[in-house]
Amino acid sequence: MAPRASWKGYLKLSLVSCPVRLYPATTTSERISFNQLHKKTHNRINMKPVDPELGLVERSDLVKGYEYEDKQYIIIDDADLDAVRIESNHTMNIEAFVDEGEVDVIYQDAPYYLAPDGAMAEETFAVLREAMRKSGKLAIARLVLSSRERVVTIGARENGMFVCTLRNPNEVRGTAEYFGNIPASKPDPEMLELAEALIKQKETTFDPKDYEDRYEIALMAMIREKLKGHKPIIAAAPERGNVINLMDALKASLSQSKPPAKSKSKADEVVAKPAAKKAAAGGAPENPLKASLLKAVGKSKK
Repeated sequence: MAPRASWKGYLKLSLVSCPVRLYPATTTSERISFNQLHKKTHNRINMKPVDPELGLVERSDLVKGYEYEDKQYIIIDDADLDAVRIESNHTMNIEAFVDEGEVDVIYQDAPYYLAPDGAMAEETFAVLREAMRKSGKLAIARLVLSSRERVVTIGARENGMFVCTLRNPNEVRGTAEYFGNIPASKPDPEMLELAEALIKQKETTFDPKDYEDRYEIALMAMIREKLKGHKPIIAAAPERGNVINLMDALKASLSQSKPPAKSKSKADEVVAKPAAKKAAAGGAPENPLKASLLKAVGKSKK
């Protein structure tokens, strides 16, 4: 069965127009969720609206209210909403183009796939897609979803296009409150080399299948066991080590990591040379922590 489009309309660039369909790119239908049941009857609980003074009330008696001050509301009715509702013209009008890397990931919200609507649209769709791909640009456009106007980015993705709604600037928190007190000091060069060596040892190619939700998997296994009438298997909590300083953490990490199968990395050579010179001279390194760290790097290569 073909997926159902969440929006149908036209992708428009100046005088060029192309019929398109918009589909959600992600789904949460496979996530495990629970319902509220009564502990004795196991009947599903209905959530009913309660007024602190009147008790249970009918949903038909509810109105929308905007809290402009603490416990102070202004009533918003359907006529008010109709007055500001943006009518959908079923057009995704491209307003501008920006570089692909220019849109900060923090502004990206919901992802969608965009496909041509019918065989007649395929040629125009392909021309717009490849033009964006070759130029390395993302289109900025607007469309109406669920009676709300959304700003979106549009880019080429495989044989189709990828659309992402953008958050409003007032929805994104500034960094000063969180990063303002972090000192801007530069790290110790030798420690930086060791950290780079550790990163080099753990380099790989990203595959989302390697990073499944282990809690979700354990939860489903427990549910299946309970359906069989078995007692649930309780997974042991992962061990948490004591908090240690950066030098000790690097030492432990590098000593436990397996070295690359190929020749020594450039970062390893840079780290090993100072240690060899100091050992040949018979002198002790200035920092004993760095000495033990260098020793740990040597152990990881054996």
